[in-house]
Order: sequence, then C-alpha cells, then structure tokens
Amino acid sequence: MTRTPRHPLLSPQPSPLARAVALPAVALGLTASLFASALPATAAPTEPLSQPTAEALSESEEAALEDVAEAEVQDRAEAMEELAETTDTDFYATPATLPGAPGTLIRSEAMDFYLDPVKLIRHSATATRILYTSTNAAGDTVPVSGTVLAPTAAWKGQGERPVIGYGVGTQGLADRCAPSRALSTGQEYEGLVISSLLSQGYTVVVTDYEGLGTEGMHTYMVRESQGHAVLDSLRAAAQLPDSGVTAETPAALAGYSQGGGAAASAAELAPGYAPELNLKGAYAGAVPADLFAVADLIDGSLYSEFLQFAMGGQFAAAGLDPATYLNEDGLELLDEASENCTVDGLLEHPFLDSSDLTLTGQHLKDLVRSDATLEAVISEQRLGDGRAPEIPMVVSHSLLDDVVPYSTGRDLASRWCDEGATVSLDTTALPTHIGGYVGGIPRMTAFLDARFKGWTPLDACWRL
Repeated sequence: MTRTPRHPLLSPQPSPLARAVALPAVALGLTASLFASALPATAAPTEPLSQPTAEALSESEEAALEDVAEAEVQDRAEAMEELAETTDTDFYATPATLPGAPGTLIRSEAMDFYLDPVKLIRHSATATRILYTSTNAAGDTVPVSGTVLAPTAAWKGQGERPVIGYGVGTQGLADRCAPSRALSTGQEYEGLVISSLLSQGYTVVVTDYEGLGTEGMHTYMVRESQGHAVLDSLRAAAQLPDSGVTAETPAALAGYSQGGGAAASAAELAPGYAPELNLKGAYAGAVPADLFAVADLIDGSLYSEFLQFAMGGQFAAAGLDPATYLNEDGLELLDEASENCTVDGLLEHPFLDSSDLTLTGQHLKDLVRSDATLEAVISEQRLGDGRAPEIPMVVSHSLLDDVVPYSTGRDLASRWCDEGATVSLDTTALPTHIGGYVGGIPRMTAFLDARFKGWTPLDACWRL
C-alpha cells in the first residue's frame, strides 16, 4: 500500500543528538535487561547509566551514529514486515458473538518465544497466544489478546507454582506492536525480564492490552481498560488446558512504566472486579499515576510521541473527535503515531513542538488543562483517588527518571497509605527511565519471592 508523503514538520530527519540519545537508550534497555535478568535477587547495579551528549560527539562519531541510525531504521523496517506476518490475523478477529463474562478464553494457539530477532535463542518455556474477553473503560465487553508462558522445568518452591500477571511497558499503537506477536519473533524488549521471571519458576501471563492486535485503537494509559486487561488475562489463563493455572493459584502483579500503571490499576480494581483471584502482592515501577505531571515532563522531549500515543488512546476511550483539538498537522501526526511502535516514535518524532499541532496553538500539556472535557478525561486516569489495593504493594521509582517524574510514584504511595494500604516505596537513583527499570528488577524479584513464601511485607507508610 502506498502511503501519503509525510509533512516536513512531522518527519524531521533525526539529528545526531537524537540518534545519540534514542538508539543507545533502546540498546541500553535491552542490554541492561539481560544483565539484570542474571542478577541474584539481592544484587544491584553498581555503575550508573549514562547517555551521550552532543558536546561529547566528534564529527566522526556523529557520522558513525548516523550510519547506525540508518541501519537501525532499515533493520526495523524489515523486522516490522516480518512481525506483521507472525500470525494469521484471523486469530485476533472479533468473534460474531462475545462471551459476556470478563476473562473468558475465546481461543488459543501455540507459539514460540525467542529472545533475539535472529531467532538463535529460543526460550524453553511453553508459549501460548490467547484471545479473551475483558471490560473497557466504558463498561463494554471487548476482546483482548495476550500470551501465557509456562516454564518446562519442575517448580522447586513450596506449594503450587505461582503465576505473574505482567504488564509490559509502552509498545506503541500499531497492531504489529502487540507483545503476543513480538515475543514470537524476538522483537519484544520486555522479553528478557519476562525470561527472568520464568527462570524464577513462575508462570507469566502477558496481556496485549485493549486494541493492540485486536480491533480498535489501543487505549494507551487508560486506567480501567489496562487494569481490567491484566486481571482478565489471569482469569483466561486458568481456563487454558495444561497451563497449570487455576483460580486458586497464588498470583502477583508486576510491571514498569505503562506496565507499572497497569499493575497498579489492576491492584486497585481487583477487590471489586476480580475478588476470586488469589493475589499476594504487586510490584509497580515508574507508575505514571498522574498524566498531567508526565505531560509536563515529556512534552517537547525525546519522548514526544508518547504524548501522541496517549492522546490517541484517550480520545478513543472517551469517544472524542481528535479534530476538535488538533489541526491538520496534528491529525496527520496522530495518524502516523497509530501506525508506530515505541522505537519508531523515538526515531521519527523526537523533540516535537506540540503547539504546532493544536488548533489553539497551545502545547498539549497546557491544552489538557484548559479544556474542561480533556481535563476530566485525564483526571479520571489518576491512580489512588479514593481507591487502594488490598494486597501489599511495592512502588519503585528513580529520583532521576526523565519520563515519569519521581513525584508521581511517591505521591501515589502516599495516597495509598492514606487509604490504609500496605506500601513500600523503593527509591533508586539510577539516571533515566531506563536506569530505574534496571535498578528495580532485583527489588521486584526479591519482593515476589518473599510474597510467595508468605513473609511479612515491609510497610513504609510511617515515613510517607
């Protein structure tokens, strides 16, 4: 299919600085995840992570980075073509009639789980792609896809093998970004952390969230939709033959960034939405608990396109017409964002001036505060407003997070404490959003191990 040429404003060639930041950031996330997956639960990284700066780059280094960026774009294009063909799209098709009960397994199929795009490292776990029902933010039943991964090695812990409902970080908006596709081609950057959980002996259930792979727009950063998708994935896994998961299986929730928000939302919603699940605790890293604060930090930054992902998801969930708020360039960019995965956005649209995209000429971070409808929609996504988990929680966040402000995690923990929850705030100081991701992994594995052993959870509410 021939695509319309992009508007120059929307398609700047990445500068050497953008490439210097974006490409190493992605590579660093993967490499650090591999490193962290091999750490014992009590270990912690000792060297701070850093990103190159423009001043540190010579002309030869800039040229080398430009070559790397061009090769990366070409490799991504080829990989995405393969990714789009990883499974028959009929698997993701909405049935003529959906089962009414949320968490009902609709269909499943066997798949492979690779840790690398060359497909040299195939994980020994049994991997199954699933389609199940969930409830969106409007209360409607929708199909959601996901993956159930079960270790082949015998469980060596006490009691029954536990299961983790895992929320992945930002994937993008395009259907090809769905983790249930990317895991089968070695393209999923969360694959190494998922592999680490499998190595601990846990079964891992990964939701694609609403609209990734399945019909409709991915409702990115929509609180209820994401929380329901995580909880319903656990319900669906219990209906999968030979998964080893039952309604009584000890379970926990985990995730970072978007996944941290999904895990946190699931923990809040579980008492009323899925009280039958045997949840023992939840780890939520870099939780974007207040989208206003996140927008303030990333508008115009390297992560500019994440705002486009969020606008697309919020507009879709609330039934809003984007043309009410965005000009022609803004609508074109939103259309492009709907076809992008995470790395595409980092490479194609860093450092956008969002005031060039709105009808009012306001930056998006200001627009969502000045319009009553948008303000209400974004306010609805705030976590901890009169809701609190009934299970022990760990909120992990880096003081130096450059995507989700540390204050959002700290304030969420404080709000939950005010509601009577048991919360431990795990503060790290590794630079960048990626650094916090890596630094939190040992804490996550230690917390999950302690919860499944029945140890008394730490409660830091006395100091929050």
